[in-house]
Parts: sequence; structure tokens; C-alpha cells
Amino acid sequence: MEWRREESFHTYAKPSWILQGQDHVCHGMNERLFPNSNTKLRIMEAWKEYQQKNKDRFLSELLDLLRIPSVSARSENREDMKKCAEAMRQRLLEAGASQATIYSTDGHPIVYAEKIIDPKKPTVLVYGHYDVQPPDPLELWKSGPFEPEIRDGKIYARGSCDDKGQVYMHVKALEIMNHTNSLSTNLKFIIEGEEEIGSPSLAKFVGLHKDLLKADVILVSDTAMISMETPSIDIGVRGLSYIEIEVTGPNRDLHSGVYGGAVANPITMLAKMIAGCHDENNHITIPGFYDDVVEASPAERKLMAAAPFNEEEYKKDLGVAALWGEKGYTTNERTGIRPTIELNGIWGGYTGEGAKTVLPSRAHAKISARLVPNQSSELITRKLLDYFKSIAPAGVTVKTEVHHGGEPYMTPIDSIAYKAAAKAIETSFGKAPIPVRGGGSIPICSLFEKELGIKIVFMGFGLDSDNLHSPNEKFELYNFYKGIETIPWFHRYFAEMSPA
Repeated sequence: MEWRREESFHTYAKPSWILQGQDHVCHGMNERLFPNSNTKLRIMEAWKEYQQKNKDRFLSELLDLLRIPSVSARSENREDMKKCAEAMRQRLLEAGASQATIYSTDGHPIVYAEKIIDPKKPTVLVYGHYDVQPPDPLELWKSGPFEPEIRDGKIYARGSCDDKGQVYMHVKALEIMNHTNSLSTNLKFIIEGEEEIGSPSLAKFVGLHKDLLKADVILVSDTAMISMETPSIDIGVRGLSYIEIEVTGPNRDLHSGVYGGAVANPITMLAKMIAGCHDENNHITIPGFYDDVVEASPAERKLMAAAPFNEEEYKKDLGVAALWGEKGYTTNERTGIRPTIELNGIWGGYTGEGAKTVLPSRAHAKISARLVPNQSSELITRKLLDYFKSIAPAGVTVKTEVHHGGEPYMTPIDSIAYKAAAKAIETSFGKAPIPVRGGGSIPICSLFEKELGIKIVFMGFGLDSDNLHSPNEKFELYNFYKGIETIPWFHRYFAEMSPA
């Protein structure tokens, strides 16, 4: 049995960083891991048969989860967060977890579950999140963000890929292994409800429950592949610094005719301040911003250029006539090894229907910086705050607020866990995955390693074209089922490769 694709996928590929010699790091392991090929075939057929019989139910359960508007950033969704946590707990129990518990936090609940088959066997801790981004702007959705709809072989809904769809692959993989009596590792799950707001409660929880979360590796599916034709594994993610700025001018909104030209307009001043963050080469002008950046060597940049990438297809998919970025770097490099600053939102004055001639009292902006290894989110945040205060023009005052941040993270490619993930993908896809560096951020990675002393392996099955954080977020049905098919192989190989 095979999962057949119904249409072609975007093939512009993913801006990435390929590491030398690692695209075939796990070739030749079949014989050692499965001396009896019939054993491997029987396991594979049992998994596929169970998935084929239950795939419609798997999808129906995911759609039910997607209908819950678990938006962590909004206080009006607090009850929805509790509802989603309870639904996730129930699904884990039904899948075969021996226990599943909801832990209260200062914010939203955390779901923990486990299936321990033998304390002597290796333990895999699966991390994911059930919270989602706000769905705005609603008018750009072709179907309701929390009314999942299947179109052209894709699940359209907020959270379909980030991260309900991807974390649910692990829940169903547990069910398959449990019901086919083929569990080879101990499994633990930690599924939180605050990832999209910086995981403010997670550090405290992890610090208090180190024994509960003890494991040999953390497995995360919250990333993407180059494409289904060119599978890949993220070996690193960028860090994040997120701030908000408020610029205040006069003590009230003013008539733009009576006062215009005599009083500094906060929106104009804010726009100038933001525009000044980049020079004519799109290089970030904030003093000291690049101080700790480790520059890629010519050899590394040459390897990055080998990543499959179709610029014209990339532009076509995004609907842009030209690309933009730091001069001297390719698109792959700009989104993989270079830090960035982006304006995430700006508002002020009158934005309602029709006209209102007003000179506003205040203007606001949300700004994020993506960071690369060796940069500190705390240090960069301080530089951002100091910079905007220092360049404030006379006539306005600047107030800043820190939202959240996280450190860059790199995972070792010579570890047993990475090799198991690579071999699992090779078994499922028929080709070895390419190691790449992702442009997004998962702030909890460095926290887990610091507190638990274990490494993270990324096994994402999304695509960069899945509209994460945007209207019409989607997740390919093929990718959903392919993830469920692949994940059990990771557990099988990790168990086989780990020391007795």
C-alpha cells in the first residue's frame, strides 16, 4: 500500500544550509539494523495496513481539534485553551498512553502523557503545542479559520500545520505502534499551550518536573521540508527577539489642518525610525547588531548554493516581482544564516471606514529580530530597545515593551538520534534527507537542553508554502499521512542504534 499524491507540490524548495557530506550519512545501515529483511517487511506492512484502515478516522479526529479556536494570545479564548488541552489528553489515552495528565500553569495548561514499555529501553520525549496564532485578517480566509475544509488534497485551517497537524502525527504513530505491538522505545509527550506567545510558563514547568521529563532525546515536528520530492531535516532554527514600540506626540489627537505642520506626527516619526533600521544595502544599522554573528565560510556558502531552489517559482508562489534582502547574500543565505529585523505590525490614528483628518497622539509597532547562532536574544533585545529610544526625534517620546524571545539552536548531526531520523525518512521516502537550517524559531529548544541535558531532533513534515501564521494556513493530506508513516521508523531505528 502506498500513499499517492494527487497533485504536484511547490518545488521552489526551502532556503537552507546544507552541511558537507551529510546528505548520505546513514546509507548502508539496513543490513545491520534488520539482518532479516522479512522482519522489516512485516513491520512495515502491519503499520501501513493499520493506517489504511483507520486513516479516515485519523483525519476526522484532527479536524475536530482544528475546530477549537485555541488562540493563546487572546484572553477571550482561555476556555478554548482548556477544551483543547482536554481533547489532546483524551486522544493520547485513546492512542495507547498509559497515563495522560493536564498540568495547570500561570498561563495555559500543559498536557503530559507517557507510555513506558521497559525502563531499560531508550526514551523519546515528543514536544509539540496545541495553541495557534490569531487568525486575522479574517476577510482573507477562503473558509473559516476554525472551520477546517479539505480542498485539493489540503487541510485548510488555523493550526493545520503549525502545530496541531504535526503533533497529531505523533499521537497517531503511537496508536499504530501500540496496536501492532511494535513499540520499541518508551514514549513521553509534552504538549503546551503557549508556544505562539513565547512559552512563558514552560521554563517553570520543566524546572519543577525534570524527573518526569527525563529522556534520551526530544523529538519535535514543528518545522518544514524542502519538498516531498526532496526531503530534508532541519538541523537548526534561528533565535527570536520580539518587542513593541509606542511613540507618543501631543497629549490628544489633533485636527490635521489646524495643527498639521506644527506638531510632530507620531506615525511619521515611527515610520522614519523603522526605515532607519536598514541602509541602502538592506544591512541592519543598529550598532553592535552583528557583533556576535559567526560568518559562514566560503566553503559553507558554496554548499548552501547546492540546495535545490527555483527563484522564479519562489517569486510566483509569493506573488512578488522581485526579492529583497541584505546585499551580498542569496535568498538561501538570508533566511538561513543571516539575522534579520522585520516589522510585524504598525498602527495608529484613524483606520476605520471613510476619512477622518486627524493628527494622532500615538503610533505603535511590533518588531521582531531573527537571530543566528552566537547571538543572544537578551543582548539583541537590549540593543533594540536602546536604539529606538536613542533615535527618537524631538517632539515625541518612546515607550518600549518586551514580548518574548528565544535562543538560536543547532542540533548535532553525528548523534544517534539524528541518524535515526535520517534513516527513518530514507526508509519512508526512498531517499536520504538533506540537512538544512531553518529560518523560523522554536524558543524552547535551548531551554530544554539547558534544563534536561538532552538534544533535540527536528522531524517536520510541513512546507514553507503552508501559510504558517497567515490566512489560509494548510497542511497537505499526503504530508500528514506520510508523517504518521515515517515516525514509527524513527523509534525503531533509535532503539536499534542506542547502546544496550
